Amino acid sequence: MAQEYILEMKNISKSFPGVKALDEVTLKVRPGTVHALMGENGAGKSTLMKCLFGIYTPDSGEVILEGNKVQFKNAKDGLNHGISMIHQELQAVPHRSVMENVWLGRFPVKNIAGIKIIDDKKMYNDTKELMAELQMEISPETQVSKLSVSQVQAIEIAKAVSYRSKVIVMDEPTSSLTETEVAHLFRIIRKLREQGVAIIYISHKMEEILEISDEVSIMRDGRYVGTWDSSSLTTDMIISKMVGRELENLFPPRENVPSDVIMRVENFTSVDPKSFRNVTFDLRRGEILGIGGLVGAQRTELVEAIFGLSQISNGKIILDGKEVKIKSSIEAKKHGMALLTEERRATGIFPVLSIEDNTLVASLNNYTKYNFILDSKKGAKDVDESIRMLRTKTPSAKTQIQNLSGGNQQKVIFSRWLLTEPDILILDEPTRGIDVGAKYEIYSIIADLAKKGKSIIMISSEMSELLGMSDRIMVMCAGELSGIVEGKDANQEIIMKYATKFAQSY
Repeated sequence: MAQEYILEMKNISKSFPGVKALDEVTLKVRPGTVHALMGENGAGKSTLMKCLFGIYTPDSGEVILEGNKVQFKNAKDGLNHGISMIHQELQAVPHRSVMENVWLGRFPVKNIAGIKIIDDKKMYNDTKELMAELQMEISPETQVSKLSVSQVQAIEIAKAVSYRSKVIVMDEPTSSLTETEVAHLFRIIRKLREQGVAIIYISHKMEEILEISDEVSIMRDGRYVGTWDSSSLTTDMIISKMVGRELENLFPPRENVPSDVIMRVENFTSVDPKSFRNVTFDLRRGEILGIGGLVGAQRTELVEAIFGLSQISNGKIILDGKEVKIKSSIEAKKHGMALLTEERRATGIFPVLSIEDNTLVASLNNYTKYNFILDSKKGAKDVDESIRMLRTKTPSAKTQIQNLSGGNQQKVIFSRWLLTEPDILILDEPTRGIDVGAKYEIYSIIADLAKKGKSIIMISSEMSELLGMSDRIMVMCAGELSGIVEGKDANQEIIMKYATKFAQSY
């Protein structure tokens, strides 16, 4: 008789110093289904999956795979038993080829004169066959560092599929994908489901969950809330079960009144001919200027150049009527700018440092006595206030930031830049990987900053976020500014029209 569940996790508990991350959590997954796992940041979703995958050892509870009790010693043990995981933070080795990344740790070998060497030809052919199966047009020999974030995500998905696993965990798999790429991923997921593979799908995107999942399990504060057929749920029901309360509005009321122009960017053109060119726009005091566009539109590259992180071949920045030269992030900070980067793991956090250190690192000059002694008491007080204001879930300010969930790491980075008291705050995907409750908290802070006269530039790939938060929306396509729309006049159709205006240039 076939097992009803391919995977059962029963009464799983896991504690870390100062916090109980999981409290007797149960999860049951049927074969050939997509099982969504949802909850606010810090609810314990990723911790539960790491307990499954062998990264963490549960304090108590049991894991049953295909009717047999298992306990994986490490991630390799999990892979060998048919469990694979696509992590929220990409794990690729940047200076190696696509095929080396796919077969890392299990390279095909051939025997020549009694010596085993890597069989590059077989690895190439196997990768090419895998890419063809998944309809991915990426050369096996391409170095991963030359790929876009979305292509690296695709490689991670291909790697997971290559293990021919019985259970595949996907942790925020679409966070860096375009709508077209999401549709492609869903085709792959449906194909795997038809083959009897079970998919555990973690995402904060409600529409995706309702479209692709068969069942939904919800966690809150390290505890199991319940499991429902996705067909019986609505977005509002999921939100209510996740946060334990009703959220009447997804976006806070805004009382900011944009006034005079604080910054003008004229004819900004990258030294890279494939990047942005001839971009001109104004930013007003007290304004939230959204930047929309598809992946590859060069939005991130543009704001990084404004912040002095990359070179331009032409263009200028005018602040308060005066032209300024910004060739480094230090100069940008001196001119009252701050930048929250898109990839928090690669360019945001210092993983082995504490929350306190990560929060204060950009404003240490404000926490010194006698110009050279660090005023740790003043710093600790402001960090504690930041934790309280953003409701960051952590045992203490001394906790290493790498031990927080992705969303709580994002809150710490947000706090870091708020402490610099910038006049212009540039936010690149500020709520990526953050649950709906935490999003509202960050939206409220953005709205409050704008009300106080601060100017916000916000890149977002979430259409609802752009429309719900922006006074104006500037849209880019293939490196060019394709249009600017007043927030009150904007809708999804107009934004997508501008986002694909120069589609032939891709």
